[in-house]
Amino acid sequence: MFKNAKVVPSFSVNDTQKAKKFYHETLDLNVKEQPEGLELQIAGGTRVFVYPKQNHEPASFTILNFPVNNIDQAVDELKQRGVRFEHYDSEPIKTDEKGICRTEGASIAWFKDPAGNILSVLEEAA
Repeated sequence: MFKNAKVVPSFSVNDTQKAKKFYHETLDLNVKEQPEGLELQIAGGTRVFVYPKQNHEPASFTILNFPVNNIDQAVDELKQRGVRFEHYDSEPIKTDEKGICRTEGASIAWFKDPAGNILSVLEEAA
């Protein structure tokens, strides 16, 4: 039934205008305002719907992973844009001074949007 369906992931925020500014200006995504919320237009035709929720609670897990070719460069650029990275110091997740968790399979760095939802940049091992 859904084998060929295009999925539209969604998540909530507590302030769509702050979210719009963050996703458009900070993350450089195309953002389209709609009466019901925001549509993030991701490369490859993927759309993500962001909707306002009055009693919003941030997701306690990563809601979006952004693949990058060079995680150090991506982290540095995002820091210049005001993004603060999360730091973890307990097994199995330990981040370095830049906020990057480096493993054999991938390197990943987590950060939050203005609503507290967790996002990441991810560089998979070659």
